[in-house]
Amino acid sequence: MNYENWISYRYLIASKGRFLKFLNVVSIAGVAIGVASLIVVLGIMTGFGNNLRDKILGVNPHIAITKETGITHYQDVVTEISAIEGVKGAAPFIQGSLFLEYDDKAQALVVNGVDSDSNVSAEKFKRYLKKGQFADLRGNHVIIGNELARYYGYEVGDEVTLLSPGSGITGKGWRFNLKIVGVFDTGMVDFDKTMIVVDLKKAQEIFDIPEDVVSGLSVDLNRPYQAKEVKQKIYKKIGFSYLIRTWIELNHNLFDALFLEKWGLFIILTLMVLIASFNIISTLIVTVSTKIHDIGILQSIGVPKKSIRQIFTKQGIWIGLVGTFWGVVSGLGLSYILSHYIKVPAEIYSIDRVPVDLQMMDMIIIVVSALVISYLATIYPAAKAARLEPVEALRYE
Repeated sequence: MNYENWISYRYLIASKGRFLKFLNVVSIAGVAIGVASLIVVLGIMTGFGNNLRDKILGVNPHIAITKETGITHYQDVVTEISAIEGVKGAAPFIQGSLFLEYDDKAQALVVNGVDSDSNVSAEKFKRYLKKGQFADLRGNHVIIGNELARYYGYEVGDEVTLLSPGSGITGKGWRFNLKIVGVFDTGMVDFDKTMIVVDLKKAQEIFDIPEDVVSGLSVDLNRPYQAKEVKQKIYKKIGFSYLIRTWIELNHNLFDALFLEKWGLFIILTLMVLIASFNIISTLIVTVSTKIHDIGILQSIGVPKKSIRQIFTKQGIWIGLVGTFWGVVSGLGLSYILSHYIKVPAEIYSIDRVPVDLQMMDMIIIVVSALVISYLATIYPAAKAARLEPVEALRYE
């Protein structure tokens, strides 16, 4: 340890001068609180974002292929897409709107017609199915969301009446009585309250669509984050007459909002560290004022101004390092407590613990930001100390 580091460290832990020691502690605590807040908040935001992303990937296709007039001879297109590298499987779907009739009232619903014989459809819905069996989705059967079942008091075995004016049939032909054979719970309230699932052939009957036509194709990938690359491969395979969108494009507004919210909070909480840096400035100014005699002696024995500046710069960096260290320790500890011991309403978030996901890159950005701010806070006090002249410093000694 050179003399600059040794002197700056001694000034930091000096037992003389209780007020100066108090200022050092306050400065360290300010940095630590700011760093800990950043770690906890960004961890929670990332955790909730990843949780939501997993839900979206669970209920939405990784790639959706549609056509304005519907996809005809869809079996041939499914075969072509399934052969593309990176594609796990493809399945047809029909999606449309209709109404649920209940006690002379009507609620708008979205119908998702899926091929109950397809492994892609089965895997996607089985993981969320809380009651019933997906294999029972045949004929006049329907699977509804947990929120819809809870709101109307439906149970497996009950019948629901659906109204579909879009079928082009008048009178009683508008009505379809279906038996509930399952209840799913994705954890997304809007989805669970407005989405119902029927067999593909039943959906074709409801919306009066020919047997060889579907609304679109749902494509599942081995690696969802390669959706952009696979999308280009699909275009090359089947042509550009189709509208192909990835799961990111389908939900880009949501992901953009999450991104802005996360980094908006980062900027706001970084201001806490910035405010703590003013404590570092005031601490160093007081230190310089109380150590004028020491500065004069050092300069009189030949210590250059650059070394004087580095002594107080390093003291500020010591404060930043210690504060950042305890901030990281506190942030990790609080994150562990939140993720293991703090409960959240499962009926709202579909999880019973706070989802904290600490990313290494986020941690590095937080630590570097805290240290840079701490360093910048040392520039003025250190320069002031270096400008002192030995004669002025020792005038009254």
